[in-house]
Amino acid sequence: MKILVIGSGGREHAIAWKLSQLEKVEKIYAAPGNGGTAAEKKCENVPLDKSPASEEGQNALIQFIRREKIDLTIVGPEDPLAAGIVDRFRAAGLAIIGPDQRAARLEASKVYSKAFMKKYGVRAAESRDFSDSAAALAYAKKHFDNGAAPLVIKADGLAAGKGVVIAENFDEAETALSSFMKDKSLGDAGTAVVLEDFLVGKEVSVLAAVSVSPGKKGSIRPFVSARDHKRRFEGGKGPNTGGMGAIAPVPDFTPEAQQDFIKSILEPTLRGIEAENMDYRGFIFFGLMVHQNRCSLLEYNVRLGDPETQAVLPLLDSDFSELCFSILDGSLNVFPLKWKNGAVCAPVAVAEGYPGSYRKDDSITINEKEFTKTGTQLFIAGAQRETGGTSGSELRTSGGRVLAVSAWGSNADEAWTRAYEAIKFISFEGMAYRKDIGREDR
Repeated sequence: MKILVIGSGGREHAIAWKLSQLEKVEKIYAAPGNGGTAAEKKCENVPLDKSPASEEGQNALIQFIRREKIDLTIVGPEDPLAAGIVDRFRAAGLAIIGPDQRAARLEASKVYSKAFMKKYGVRAAESRDFSDSAAALAYAKKHFDNGAAPLVIKADGLAAGKGVVIAENFDEAETALSSFMKDKSLGDAGTAVVLEDFLVGKEVSVLAAVSVSPGKKGSIRPFVSARDHKRRFEGGKGPNTGGMGAIAPVPDFTPEAQQDFIKSILEPTLRGIEAENMDYRGFIFFGLMVHQNRCSLLEYNVRLGDPETQAVLPLLDSDFSELCFSILDGSLNVFPLKWKNGAVCAPVAVAEGYPGSYRKDDSITINEKEFTKTGTQLFIAGAQRETGGTSGSELRTSGGRVLAVSAWGSNADEAWTRAYEAIKFISFEGMAYRKDIGREDR
C-alpha cells in the first residue's frame, strides 16, 4: 500500500511515523514533508512547486498520485481542505481523508461555525458576529461598561493560530478590532469577527474520526482526550502560540465530563453534519472548555490537532490505515478502535523569539545514543535536512515550533519524567521549551 500525507509539520511527521509501523504500508510520501519525514522509514518527501491549497498544486498532486499508483491520501493542514482539495480528489476518483469544502467551513469561518452551533444546539459561549468595525467596537464598549468578564475576539477566517485575542479591557479590544478589521493584519481573515463571552474552566481537546456521507446516517468516534498548552511560558503566561506541548489522556477530564461532551457537543454536531448533507469523511477536533464537568465548545478544527496528534497517536493501538478506510467506506461505527494504557507527554521545543520573529537555520544537535536509550519519539515540525537527504544530512531549524519529544509512560508522571529526560539530549542555538507540560492546565 502507498499513502500520501499532505503537510509539513509535526502532525504530519506523527502520521507518517504511525503508518510506517504497518507491514502492509510499502511507501509513504510526504508533500512537502520536513526534515523528520525525510528520515522516517518508508517515507520520501515530495517537493511542491505550488501550494496544495491552489488548483495548480492539487492538479499536480493528482497527477503524482496516478503516476505512483497511491492508494490513499491523508490531508494534515486546514488550508487545502478549505480550498476544496477533497472535492477535487473525489471528483477524480481518488481516496482521500478529509471533509469536503462545505464541511471545512466549520473551521474556515468562525461566523459560519457559530451559526452551525446555534442551529443544532451545540453548547457554546454566547456570541455576536460583525462585519462593521464601528458596530463591533460599540458592542465591545458596552460589554466592558457593563463590567463583564474578558471578551474573546475571533477573526472569521483562517489565520494560522493568530486570529484569537482575549481582551481584558476595552483598550485591548479596540486595538485588536482595529488590527483585524481596519489594518487588515490578517488579510481577508479579519474582515468579519466573532465577539464571544469568555468562559471559565480548563481546556480539553478531543480529536475524533468522522464518517458522514450525504443522505446517510453517519458516525463520529472520539479519541482519547488531550490538552494543548498554548501559552508561551510556564504557568500559562505570555502570548498564545500554536502549542507548546500536549498530554494525553487528560487526568481531570472525568467520565461525567466525557458523557456531557457526547450529549451536548458530539451528538448535536453529528446531527448537524447529517442535516446539512455534508460529505465529511475525515477527522475533527473539538476544542472544549470544561467547568464542573460541563463542556462548552470553543471551536472546531476539521483535521487532527497539532501538537495533540503527537501525544494521541502514540496511544492508538489500532491499524491507522484501516481506521482511514473505515471512515471512507462507512464502517467506522464498527471499527475496533483500541487504545494503549498509560499516558504521553510531548513538550515542544521552539526557536528563540517565537511566537514573534524567530531565529532560523540553526544546526540541531541530537545525542542519538542517549536519546535512543530513553525510548521516546522525536517528531520534527519546523526543521529541514540541509541537503534534502535522510538521516545522514544535517538537521537545521526552519520554523518557530521546531520539534516535539513524545514520551510514553505507565502514568502521567512517568511520561513527564521521560519526556524531559529525553529533551536534554537535543540542542540548537536559542532552543527554548516549557518545563511544565502536563503540570499546568494551559
